[in-house]
Amino acid sequence: MKTITGSTMLDRLGEIFSIPVLETPIGFKYVAPMMMSENALMGGEESGGYGFRNHVLERDGILAALYLLDLMVGLAKKPSELVEYLFSKVGPHYYDRLDVKIPLEQHREITARIGRDIPDRLAGTPVARLDTKDGFRFILKDGSWLLIRFSGTEPLVRVYAESHGPEQVKELLEAGRKLAGL
Repeated sequence: MKTITGSTMLDRLGEIFSIPVLETPIGFKYVAPMMMSENALMGGEESGGYGFRNHVLERDGILAALYLLDLMVGLAKKPSELVEYLFSKVGPHYYDRLDVKIPLEQHREITARIGRDIPDRLAGTPVARLDTKDGFRFILKDGSWLLIRFSGTEPLVRVYAESHGPEQVKELLEAGRKLAGL
C-alpha cells in the first residue's frame, strides 16, 4: 500500500515478489482505512511514514527503523549497500520535489491552467496517461512520472517527479513548474 507519490520501485518489487501494491491519495487518513479493508501488510507515504499490519495503523518510525535494522542484519548490508541491492532488483530510480508558496486565491487559476494545457510530452518523453485522483499526475511512457498538487496543509503547490536519472527528474520538475505557471 502506497500513496501516489510513492516510488514506482514499490510497484516493481510487488511484481517481483507477486505482492499486490495498492495506491491511495496522499495522507494516512487514506492509507490506514485501505490497509484495514485490504488487510495490507504495510502502508507508507513519500514523507517516510510507514504503518504495519497487526500494529498501530499509523506512522511508526521506531518500528520501521527496527525492521530496517533487521533487514540490514539479515542481508549483512550497510544502508548504502541496501540501496545498491534495491537498484540491482528494480533499476535506478531518482526522485525530487519542489514546494512553491502561493496565495490561496491562485489555486483555481493554476488548476484551470493545468487542466486546459495537458501536454502530449514532458521533458521530451510521451505522456502515457493522466491520473487526477490527487492533483495532476502525468505517467510517462518510460515509467517516469510528474505530479502537480496542492498541499492539504499549507499554501503550497508541490511538484514531484521520479525518473531513471537525476537529469530527467530536473527536467520534469522544470516542466511541471512551467505547466503550473510558477
